[in-house]
Amino acid sequence: MADILIAAYGSRGDIMPLTDIGCRLRDAGHHVVLTTNTDLADEVRACGLDAKPVDFEIDSAIDPDSTDPRKLAMQMVKPAGMRQLGRNLLAAVDDVPTDIVLLTPFAELAGHPLAEARGVPSAGLRLQPLSATGSYPPSLLGTSSAGKFVNRAVGRSAGRWFDRIYRGVLADLRTDLGLPRRSARSLRNARTSAQWPILHGYSPSVLPRPADWRPGLEVTGYWWPRRSSEWVPDSDLRTFLESGPPPVYVGFGSLMLPPDEAADLSALVHRAVTKAGVRAVLQSGGTDLESFHNERIFSVGPVPHEWLFPRVSLAVHSCGAGTVAATLRAGIPSVGIPSPGGDQPFWSRHLQRLGASAATLPRPRLDADRLAAAIVEALEQSRYRDAAAQLGLEISREDGAGRVVEAVEGLLDPRSR
Repeated sequence: MADILIAAYGSRGDIMPLTDIGCRLRDAGHHVVLTTNTDLADEVRACGLDAKPVDFEIDSAIDPDSTDPRKLAMQMVKPAGMRQLGRNLLAAVDDVPTDIVLLTPFAELAGHPLAEARGVPSAGLRLQPLSATGSYPPSLLGTSSAGKFVNRAVGRSAGRWFDRIYRGVLADLRTDLGLPRRSARSLRNARTSAQWPILHGYSPSVLPRPADWRPGLEVTGYWWPRRSSEWVPDSDLRTFLESGPPPVYVGFGSLMLPPDEAADLSALVHRAVTKAGVRAVLQSGGTDLESFHNERIFSVGPVPHEWLFPRVSLAVHSCGAGTVAATLRAGIPSVGIPSPGGDQPFWSRHLQRLGASAATLPRPRLDADRLAAAIVEALEQSRYRDAAAQLGLEISREDGAGRVVEAVEGLLDPRSR
């Protein structure tokens, strides 16, 4: 049996797919610890895993005047925020034994030196493609393809930019762990030369592995969030779902908005749903949308997508990686409303290319008429549902978490297996 640390931090969509990996590794006889946000720790434990909460809040010293939740979120990815996060994560796992460290993107700055200091192997876990390729531009840039040469050049430049921005953070974390000073660029080159393994938790049927990726970069298939065996759906939600035709799902994931913008978005959704003549389940998520409980719209908090999506006709969503996966698993079409930045525009446009989405409507330019028209088209044109259903069938044959277990056990010292 091995001690396995999954070092992670992020939104619900970043954390909960890792419970699939953790449970499969546990079932294979290993002891797994998963670091997580404090507000998700109990949910991770309910899946039967050992959760280590990482207590992290943006210090007022970083930005004492910020009240806009989006600005506060942006502070986290600045060097001061990532330094604080890295140190808090290292403190959380200081007494955690481990034979291997699995790293998600937000944990890599701290996780790489942690694995080096412990003298154990590591591997990356990613829900979106971040490595340079000619097949498409870097997923986090939200840009359209500019051809193979430019795509690859931009991807490499993004890696160099990352190293420049966070080189001081990495140096400080290495010093904290008693490691010698090395440049971020030299460490990245060393990982590339060593073919450091990175496992991508999405379906090769949805986004195939690029032919120009180096060895060690693999696409495993999706990792599906686990849920507590004690979870039961709200009886009022069941009644709403059963009282008419399958409704449309509307949700914006972990998007954070000021109260006035959240109110405007709630009103826009209400107008669009009414104009389209459909019923809707509205999931508040991190957006704190207005709550509705009437014959047309039913508002909900956290509800597992694997339970809800087979009971709806269409998903209108921001196209985070996990929600995209859940729509395809359920075989339902989408309308994408991505926010700028991050991987949402990438996945939204890709869903359209796959034929499983009727439209990409960037949230800052969203209006009720365009949203209503996209909803109607997605429901009336069967080709969108057919494409999603076919992808769902292909995805059902894959075992993403199983491939991760195989890869991890292949990296372990034989004495730890």
